[in-house]
Amino acid sequence: MAGWISDSDDEEKFELDTAGVVAGSIGRAGSPIAPSRNQLGAPNPGPSMLNHGDGKINRAGPSASLVEHFVGVGLIKENGDGGAESLLELLLTYKATSNEPSSVDNCSASGCGPRPVDKNDVILANCDAQGADKSSNKDLTSDDSSDEDFQQDMSQKDEKIESLVRMGFPKDEAEVAVVRCGQDAPVYVLADFIYTSEASEDGYYGNFSEHEDNSCGGRKEKRKRFEGAEEGSRDSSSDEPMPLPNPMIGFNLPNQRLRSVDRCLPSKAIGPPFFYYENVAIAPKGVWTKISRLLYDIQPEFVDSRFLCAAARKRGYIHNLPIKNRSPLLPLPPRTIFEAFPRTKKWWPTWDPRKQLNCLLTNVAKPKMMEQIHCALAKCEGPPPRRVQKYVLETCREGNLVWVGLNKVAHLEPNEMELLLGFPKDHTRGIAMTERYKSLGNSFHVDTVAYHLSVLRDMFPHGMNVLSLFSGIGGAEVALHRLGIRMKTVISVEISEVNRFVLRSWWDQTQTGTLIEIADVQSLNSERLERFISRIGGFDLVIGGSPCNNLAGRNRFSRDGLEGEHSSLFYHYSRILDTVKSIMDRK
Repeated sequence: MAGWISDSDDEEKFELDTAGVVAGSIGRAGSPIAPSRNQLGAPNPGPSMLNHGDGKINRAGPSASLVEHFVGVGLIKENGDGGAESLLELLLTYKATSNEPSSVDNCSASGCGPRPVDKNDVILANCDAQGADKSSNKDLTSDDSSDEDFQQDMSQKDEKIESLVRMGFPKDEAEVAVVRCGQDAPVYVLADFIYTSEASEDGYYGNFSEHEDNSCGGRKEKRKRFEGAEEGSRDSSSDEPMPLPNPMIGFNLPNQRLRSVDRCLPSKAIGPPFFYYENVAIAPKGVWTKISRLLYDIQPEFVDSRFLCAAARKRGYIHNLPIKNRSPLLPLPPRTIFEAFPRTKKWWPTWDPRKQLNCLLTNVAKPKMMEQIHCALAKCEGPPPRRVQKYVLETCREGNLVWVGLNKVAHLEPNEMELLLGFPKDHTRGIAMTERYKSLGNSFHVDTVAYHLSVLRDMFPHGMNVLSLFSGIGGAEVALHRLGIRMKTVISVEISEVNRFVLRSWWDQTQTGTLIEIADVQSLNSERLERFISRIGGFDLVIGGSPCNNLAGRNRFSRDGLEGEHSSLFYHYSRILDTVKSIMDRK
């Protein structure tokens, strides 16, 4: 699937580095961030930019106590949740008509005392409780914009979480949704993500075309009420994924016994050739049912790579390979962050509980974000307040940031991603940094694929002929090579010139067989396939994973399933496989 924008089945939305992102990316690279009113040139500030009369702008947003105050005096109850603009207008009107000139700031007008200062609410620029007293010694020429932005991000997250809690969602699920989808995501997207996550946790290995997911229970009622009340909300039922197994370990994992699986392949699915297809596990409703139907009604095998290595990658695989006598690649890949990157242990704070990384994406964090984290933590005396810890942890999980120094985090380097994904060191070196992240984020997880393909090792002691569709940077080829399976001929179909360069460079250094490259999968018609089959005697394996741009959960704007512009290329995999089988049956 390399050469296309990757998914985030852990679905994290993240700011991108100019050195690590293709402008205008869609799908896996994340959804575009909606511009604020100030960016659009609107004259009035939003509620998080209220002027308090002293000439200073409060960028942190309204506190929970103020919200409770406005509920108490009947403002929010009367007005409802009308959005930022209507709330701002109401607050300004209330301020102007109040008997107390500073009634917005001073809640004594409504009979309540002044709000006590909570250590966890102190501005991040002054993390200790005495920060206000120390401000007089501050360098007047310093720029606090990054601290203000950092605090504003926290405030926006809190507002989204509060909205979801009011809708009836548990707070912990609301927090995860905001982290994974991003604080700029609309509320309906966050709610949809929660339901999607719930559905994906159901254990399932039956006839999925007839399966009814009832795991949400009473929440279906809440969802219906929310979708009916949200003006302009869309019907997200088509985005519900098919239920996935929990845990997502496929038919078995290394050193585990084979699970009880009724795997009786239909006669039309039995090779030659063997075939192997991969795509994102969490896809819109009906996608895997259709994929299975077009691939001879074979049951998918869903695997999350976190059970094999130190990073998550949820994928579905449909194949006609035997499932007994599999064997893993040796040495086994590192299973934890510390095993993969032992130098990070020295700097890892005790309050960061992560042992593994989230899905490896095609983008990286902006340096500014990492600078903000360093600045916020450096200003704290001792362990940071819980609220700061929580925000830093969310940001680190979202961007797969690791600790590389005192209060210092950094994104993964391409060579570190190569290690986690099972590629040789410097496999993608020699191309632009942007392309390295993009190609690695879209690649196979080599150890998972090799574990499934390991059953072919004894079947083809003299080598194989392979048709590799959507080859990317050669995840399938690297897996076969690491298994010790000689590739006599590989017909590689890959549209990205950069990815073809990576595969060709690796091939020239490691292989003795023939590599034939084709750029466009649509050009591989029956006449051309017949010539190849006559020339080499047939294919032993047809392998590939079509683009998931319109399937991945991060793509909230063109998540059109298999009918999407890019993901519809799956039909060429199905077409080509049928054609190859038909031609080889006649030989």
